[in-house]
Formats: sequence, C-alpha cells, structure tokens
Amino acid sequence: MFVNRQKELQLLNMEYQNQDFRFTIIYGRRRVGKTTLLKEYISSKSYIYFLVTLEALPIILQRFQRLVADFLKDELLRGIELKSFEQIFEYLAKQNLSKKVIVVIDEFQYLGKLDKSIPSQFQYIVDEILKNRNIHLVLCGSIISMMYAQTLSYNSPLYGRRTSSIKLNALTFEYLSDFFPTKNEIELIELYAVLYGVPKYLELFRDSGTIFEAIERNILDKRAFLYEEPRFILQNEVNEPMTYFSILETIANGEHKLGNIAGKLNKNVQNITSFISKLIELEIIYKEVPITEKYPNKSKRGLYFIKDNFFRFWFSYVLPYKSQLELGHSSYAMAKIKENFSGFVAKVYEDLAIEYTLKNYPILKAGRWWSRDTEIDVVGVGEDFILVGECKYSNKRVGIDILEQLETKSKRIESNLSIKYYLLFSKSGFTKELLELQKKRDDIVLIDSFKT
Repeated sequence: MFVNRQKELQLLNMEYQNQDFRFTIIYGRRRVGKTTLLKEYISSKSYIYFLVTLEALPIILQRFQRLVADFLKDELLRGIELKSFEQIFEYLAKQNLSKKVIVVIDEFQYLGKLDKSIPSQFQYIVDEILKNRNIHLVLCGSIISMMYAQTLSYNSPLYGRRTSSIKLNALTFEYLSDFFPTKNEIELIELYAVLYGVPKYLELFRDSGTIFEAIERNILDKRAFLYEEPRFILQNEVNEPMTYFSILETIANGEHKLGNIAGKLNKNVQNITSFISKLIELEIIYKEVPITEKYPNKSKRGLYFIKDNFFRFWFSYVLPYKSQLELGHSSYAMAKIKENFSGFVAKVYEDLAIEYTLKNYPILKAGRWWSRDTEIDVVGVGEDFILVGECKYSNKRVGIDILEQLETKSKRIESNLSIKYYLLFSKSGFTKELLELQKKRDDIVLIDSFKT
C-alpha cells in the first residue's frame, strides 16, 4: 500500500527527468516501505530491479548478468561470462539506450558484506562507466549502519558521489487512517502506540479484529511475523546485542536516567555510553531534556526514552515473558498488557499532543518540562510567550481541578516569558463546568481530537 511518500517520489521523478547520469541512495529500517516506494517509482519506466541475497558472490553476479540480458533481450550477453559488476555495467553502458534506464540494487549492503571492495568497485562504475550515460542508479538498503558505512560516510569510496539520498522513516500518525479508514481516533492512537508508523506492521493489523486480538495473533504467537522482529533488526545492526537488549528492557521498564540504567545493568556509566550512542544513531532511543534548557546538548538533566513505539511495546511485554510465550502460553502476557494498556498508550498520547502543539501554534519548540518534583506534559516556547499543556488519557472527563493543577505547576517554570495559553488534552472530553469557564477565558484551550 503506497501512503505518504509523495515528496520522496517527486524527488526520484526529478532525478529521472534529468538527462544526465543520476545516483540515488535510499536507506531506512526494515519494513518501512523502501521497496514499495521503488515499485511506485519504476512503474511505467524502463528499469532493472535486482535484489541482493546472501549467496556466493559469483552466483549473485550470474543472476545480475542474466537480469541485464533479459532486459536488453541480448542472447550474446546470456552466453558469455562476466566476472565483475564493472564488466556488467560496462556492457550495459555501451548499449544505445533510447531513454533513461533505472538500475535498482536493493539490499546493497549485503554486497559489501560479501566483498569489502564493492564500494570501491561502484566508485569506478559511477565515476568512469556511467558518468555520461542516461542511467539512474539507485542503491537501496535496510541495515542502516552498513549502508551508511558503505555509501554515505566520509571514509566510503562513494562519499560525495550521490546526486540525491533518501532516508525513509516511519509514517507519522496522521496517515494511519489511510490504512484503517473505519477506525476512530482512539483506536488509531492505540495502533500507533503498538506499531509505530511502520507500513508492514500496519498492514498485518488491518484485518485482525480488536487491538488485543491483533496483538495476540501477530506479536505474542511465537510463529507470528512480529514475534522476533526487534531481535532480527538489532542483530543485523550491532555487535553484542544482549547489552543493547538489556538497556532497552531497562528503559521500557521505566528507568530513564543514565546512571539508573547503568546501575540496573551493574555497569558504570562509561561502560554503556557507546551502546546508548549507537541506539540514538539508529533512532531506536532518544535523549530528552527539559524544553526550556538553554544549552540542551550540555544539559545533565537528560532522560532516555524509546523512540520506536513497537520496540517499546516488545521490550515491555514480549521479551519479559518469553519463557511463557515460547511454551505457547500467551494469557499471562496478555493479562499484563490489558492491565496497563491505557498507561502504556498515555506516553504516546503525550507525544502526539506535543506534535499537535508544534503544528498549530506559532512557537519555536515544544516538549516536556520537569524539575525535581514537578512535570508538565507539554510546554511550547514562542518568541515572546510560552504555553503549557496537560494530557489525560483516561475514561474520565477533565475538569477545573486539572486546570488549576496545571496553573500551579506552570508557576515553577523559570522563564521571563508570560503564559499565553493553557492547553488541556483529554481522551474523554471535559466537564460542563470547565466548558463554561472556557467561554469566559481566552487563555484556555480544550482539545479532544488531534484532527486539524
């Protein structure tokens, strides 16, 4: 299903329309929709699409050569043996191509894993063989660290040669309704809290019943597609995966300070900083500081959270109960999920409230704020004002008492700027008294939907 990749598709089509040689690198985590984007791009165009698999390099070369021969309808090429990518591309470049040809090599990083000289070979292909040809070369990969090392890093032979690059990220919340047109907003928030915006995961849940039925069928069943997904991703990206697993499980269980995370692992902070940095680089976790910090990079008040909602869910409810799940007993894990599902979703509800605030108010930045004993879910900082917000993901209507608590807490924010708005976000709406008070005050904003 092709959803919300119009900017990326437009960029690729602009490359196609250019009459010179073009070279694009596309990368992003597994299941995020790279191949779907490529299929949309190459449809109705002349293309060679080649998927690399972990086989012996001579077999891969033979498959690629046969694919090029089939594209050219060239019996001569089918009958000869070419022994390198340079030779195959030289043969292709000598053909009289009437229009631009797209050559896609998907899962390119596996070539570099098989032969470390591959980036250098493709440097020669780009610089010498294809430089004046009407060809669009696209190298695509899903192991982010390997793709970066082989194609984008300063030390790569291919550094600086691309004409464009695309890092494909998960879909944002606003596009989930394209996958689930009959779901209401609360149901969509719950799905986003579990699956993030990964298209493949969303497709799996489209016809799977209620959220809990879908979780049991697609995640908790040891035969399910998503049962081991985070393990597969991490094992491809990092060495010593068990240390990364321990860090992520500790964060998922509620430890967010670096010292506390290290303490739970019986390690010094210095022993885990490289692991933390790698997880940030892979965009699996992120560091957050109070939004009003003047120098956030130097702040010692940082907390660490799991960015990828599916990883957060998996490390909260799958890994801790692996022993039971391996025996086919999902009832205990399912009970734990149901017991605190609203609490689990509440963190994502806060994230969406921050995104909503950034989109709908003329502010410079927005995020959480906290001090030693006070937390505020949303603080937005404008040029000459701030706004504050409270989020309640519960079945109870929000009343004046919540507004008064927010007003009290907001007095602790150290800022020279005055508070312009009090934002109250509620899953279940607002009391009649609060709605009446809002009519009398311009600084109260009540939000029960993220639709704009």
